[in-house]
Amino acid sequence: MALRRSQLFVPGNNEHMIRKAALELKPDSVIIDLEDAVPINDKESARRLIRELLPQLDWGRKEVCVRVNDPKTPFFYADIDTVYKIDTVKCIVIPKAEFDLSFIYKATGKDLEPLIETAKGLLKVEDIIRSEGVVAVSYGIADFALSVGGLLKAYEPNQVLKTLVVSAARAYGVDPIDRVFFDIKDLEGFKRECIEARSLGFIGKQIIHPSQIPIANEVFSPSEEEINWARRVVEAYEKAVKEGRGAINLDGELVDYVHYKLAKAILDFVKQTG
Repeated sequence: MALRRSQLFVPGNNEHMIRKAALELKPDSVIIDLEDAVPINDKESARRLIRELLPQLDWGRKEVCVRVNDPKTPFFYADIDTVYKIDTVKCIVIPKAEFDLSFIYKATGKDLEPLIETAKGLLKVEDIIRSEGVVAVSYGIADFALSVGGLLKAYEPNQVLKTLVVSAARAYGVDPIDRVFFDIKDLEGFKRECIEARSLGFIGKQIIHPSQIPIANEVFSPSEEEINWARRVVEAYEKAVKEGRGAINLDGELVDYVHYKLAKAILDFVKQTG
């Protein structure tokens, strides 16, 4: 199971940045972008670059994804034809998702991560997430604001949009990943938004600058206090079960099976990152 605390966007036409993402930086997931980051005249050369370069690089434990162009554009099918032939790529990121994406999974066999970026996409979010092959979902507020004729600054703090996305993801066992934070100089603001996103149920953050990687990885990882709590809960609960008890008092607080599952999830996460 892939970690997605930090998903770094990298322009698909920039060999230096792709190499750096693979060999120097430490995001959990890298999204090679063939959409917004690549001008129309460079689309084919970007496809050629990733076809040749991605298999050459040592990606370690990083999940390698590619964001293809909007399915309604003429670039989409050429992107898919390129990406499905690259074994290194494990996940395809679909912008402006508005309908069942199962056909992409059936054609490529690769995991899918839709982006909710339009009014129609938000209204269809449950159907989109239930598409075969979907493992994660995120959203884009700039495109969404444009879609509904609204203002970006009104949707940056909008918790209704966040809640709808995270609820649909959690309902179907899909990873909810919070949106890009645009001000790369405001690391304090980025951290605050990561903390808020985690509190809402998101498991990670999409990012656009290397300086954001360590912050996202830290915020979306359990703290030492949480890890210690989880170890004590697991030990105490498993001992209680052997004694025929289904709920216990631990440090003055009730601990039952729900707390045990939460604690196990934390410890499983620690094993995965260790």
